[in-house]
Formats: sequence, structure tokens, C-alpha cells
Amino acid sequence: MVPRRAAMRRSCLLTLLLSLALLASAAHAQGNGNGDNGNGNNGDTGNNGKPTKPNPKDPAQNYMEIPPNSSGQEGGVCRAQGRCFRRTLTCPAQCSKRKPRMAKKVKGCFIDCSKCETTCKFRKPNCEGYGAICYDPRFIGGDGVMFYFHGGKGENFALVSDSQLQINAHFIGSRPQGRTRDFTWIQALAVLFQDHTFVLRAKPVATSAWNDSVDALVMEWDGAVVSITDGEDWVSADGEVTAERTAEANAVRVAVGRMVEMDVRVAPIGEEERRVHNYRLPEDNAFAHLEMQFRFKNLTDGVEGVLGQTYRPGYTSPVKRGVAMPMMGGEDRYRTPSLLSPQCTSCRFNPPASTSSI
Repeated sequence: MVPRRAAMRRSCLLTLLLSLALLASAAHAQGNGNGDNGNGNNGDTGNNGKPTKPNPKDPAQNYMEIPPNSSGQEGGVCRAQGRCFRRTLTCPAQCSKRKPRMAKKVKGCFIDCSKCETTCKFRKPNCEGYGAICYDPRFIGGDGVMFYFHGGKGENFALVSDSQLQINAHFIGSRPQGRTRDFTWIQALAVLFQDHTFVLRAKPVATSAWNDSVDALVMEWDGAVVSITDGEDWVSADGEVTAERTAEANAVRVAVGRMVEMDVRVAPIGEEERRVHNYRLPEDNAFAHLEMQFRFKNLTDGVEGVLGQTYRPGYTSPVKRGVAMPMMGGEDRYRTPSLLSPQCTSCRFNPPASTSSI
């Protein structure tokens, strides 16, 4: 009887040791980027070493796409560690597809593996929402306060400057005879992080040549032009940046790691807008410009920039309330020598290597 009990104890001990060894092996695999720790190496690349889409750098988007169900609703299985790990999330019937082709008219499904939920959202900038910059140019700050910042024609300004991120804007404009300041619009954006740059710019287009279905948006990653094939996302080689079309032309969504997601579209100045605001613009120039909305993550308390400062804890806007055009100053603090320069009087971004200028 005693030998039999001893044998059973040894068997149980061996089983326990084997279980511990398997757990240790799994933990080691996750620690080396083969699990779901959100470092972009989830052991499911299958795309010449590039991380699978959606962007695994962002836990909210770290999920594996699954085939549509019998009702045509798409979905995903969450892969990021946390309360949503391995949860299957299905798109609502009202927005069954993540990337509908008619993005301007139909809401897309947004899968959020940080909240274990799916929601329906238009995949375009909401000019009335937090972090929006539209028109000539009108800002909605992180505090919800609306203001205008006109900058200057041909000049560049830091919209956001933080320890690991800077977003600059290039302004175009016109000053009709008799006016004391320029009418301005944002023509280009540059996202600076680490030693990389991602640029979005609107191409010059003649008023008579403007067509919503013809792309006037140019994107560049570290100086090289980015091309997005219809129905496909673009992913940078290191997996830090993803870009996807949200319409057949002139609209994209760009995500940069765990720092920022932005919806950007190109828009012209139409005839009615010219008339209402009495812009008196040259007839041969549509003044194609960018409208955008930012969603920031992990900004520091000391963030700077025309828009960035409004995201500080306890920030109080200095603009005058109750007027038609509350103006924000700060041109001298946030003016940069070029679109790709990290330098301004109040800028906080400190890149590891000097960036080129344009």
C-alpha cells in the first residue's frame, strides 16, 4: 500500500512540475514579444514581418479580424492583455462593416478592445468635436473651448509639442487689398516622433479642376511617398504608424503608436464659402486645405502647442468668450523655421537626431 501511495505522490508531483514548466514557457514567450503584450510582435505577422492589422501598438485596436457572421456583421477577437483578452466583439447591425466604402454617408464599426465594445462612427473629422481644426482655421480645444488661430501665410507653427511627439502645420493664405491680416488655412501637417516624420499635404488645385473623387492628398513617410491600395492599410516597417483610406479619395485615418489617432481630409474653398466670408481669393486657386480631428493618448501634463496646451490639466483658456471669433495668440511661441523643424520658443519635443527642413 505504501509503495502505491508513494507512486501516486510522484505522479502528482511530476504533473505539477510539468504544468509549472508550461506556464513559465508561455510567460517567456510573451516577454519576448510572442504573446499579446501590445509590442507589435504577436506571433501573427504573416505579412513579410509586418504586424497584422489593426495596429497592435495600440491596445484598443489590438484584435484579430474574424470572418463576417451569417448576417454580414464583421468582428474581432481581442488580443491585448486585460479584461477584454480573447473576447469576441461583433459589429452592430447598424454599422456591420469596419470600413464601408461610402464612408461619407455610412458609419463604420469601431472595435475597441480597451473597453470591450463596438460603436458606430463616421470615419471623417468631426469639426465640432474635441481636437478638431477646420475652416480658416477654427480650433476646438481639449477643454472644449472654440477659438481661432490665424498664424500667417507661408508660415509654420507647432500645433502640439510634447516630450515624444510634435505636430506642425504649414499655413497657406491670401490677404486681399485693404485687410490687415491674412485669411489662412492649414495646407500640410507633419508628425514628428522618435527620428521619423509622417507628412500629409493638400496638393494645389485650380478651382475649375477640383473633383471630390480625384485625390489631392499626398502622404510621405521619412520623405518617401506613401501609396495606399484600395481596400488595404499602409503600415510602417516598424509597425508604429498605420494609415487607411476612409473614403475613395481625399480622406484618411492615421494612427501613430499609442500617441495619436487623426482623421484628415482635403477640402476646397467653395463658391458659397468665398461669397459668405468675402475672401476675394484668386479664381484659379481652390485653396485646397486640410480639415482634421485628433485623439491623443498619453500626453504629458506639460504639453505645449497651439492645440496641445488646451489638454493640460487645469488649463484655463485666455480667449475672449461670447464673441464671434475668439482669437488665440501665441504666434511667437509656436512658430517653427520649417514644417519639419522641432524648434520653437515653447517646443518640448527633443528628437534623437536632427531632422531635415523643407
